[in-house]
Amino acid sequence: MIMQSAKDSRSETTEGIGRAQLLDGAVIAAQIKREVALEVARLRADREIQPCLAAVRVGDDAASAVYVRNKIRACEEVGIRSEHHALPASTSATELLKLIASLNGRDDVDGILVQLPLPGGIAEDQVIDAIDPLKDIDGFHPVTVGRLSMGMPTFVPCTPAGIIELLDRYQISIAGTNACVVGRSQIVGRPMAQLLLQRDATVTICHSKTRDLASVTRQADLLVVAMGRPGFIGREHIRPGATVVDVGMNRITDEATARLLFGTEADKRLEVISKRGYTLVGDVNPAEAFEVAGYLTPVPGGVGLLTVAMLMRNTVKAAKLRRGERKVMSDEL
Repeated sequence: MIMQSAKDSRSETTEGIGRAQLLDGAVIAAQIKREVALEVARLRADREIQPCLAAVRVGDDAASAVYVRNKIRACEEVGIRSEHHALPASTSATELLKLIASLNGRDDVDGILVQLPLPGGIAEDQVIDAIDPLKDIDGFHPVTVGRLSMGMPTFVPCTPAGIIELLDRYQISIAGTNACVVGRSQIVGRPMAQLLLQRDATVTICHSKTRDLASVTRQADLLVVAMGRPGFIGREHIRPGATVVDVGMNRITDEATARLLFGTEADKRLEVISKRGYTLVGDVNPAEAFEVAGYLTPVPGGVGLLTVAMLMRNTVKAAKLRRGERKVMSDEL
């Protein structure tokens, strides 16, 4: 069923562009959320437990507001109770840490999410470190990072976890492949490399200091790109037939750039720019990637939806773990 949905999506979205098959993140994310909703219903019926996620946002960053709103909406869809703590930009580090300490101490809160970035003057590392590791559903706490690096059961950062789910559910092999991760952030690049290594891939991490990037990425059977440069990865970077996972999410407003990046789809994207003032593109040039790759995640409709779905799963895991179900850390739910 998953593969048929992907093929249907390809015929509607990429007709006339190229050969790559889309890895439809929307299909997989919906499937994961259905599984989470069933588990939430079971917890409520059998144990009178309703998992709860507390989202904390500081300041008026428009993108952060959208991200938190999407996460709260997803909670409603799967039956997770949520709280949204929207704090003014004038909030001090002391005030924020006091709120986190309060959430740590509440037995009815299972997961704590602090939306990044934070306003200047608040050290993100200090805030992340203050979250109880048993409620660290983002997977950013140093204890969580350490456990992941040692291959121990823990909360996995949601974007890398979602990518592994996507590959598994499309039955794309990881073991024995040459995998390349472009980007070394703590949120995506480094944990992604850890997960691939644990699945027996041979992993290379590239970054801004990598010499002759294309010569490295062209060796990859599996290429994961999270570098924050719109449309940067082109045909010269991609091995023919490779699986390309595009984590980037960039806004472009220029019509000439849109025509260059989207090929025969450019007219549709220009309509979006006309209506919204921008369109979204990843870190991969989609028109060129479709000509070379075997599989490709679209932007939008790819990895971003999986990130939210995996956050829901982590919240349910936290609820079960905190109530004594220790084995849940190595189970799907």
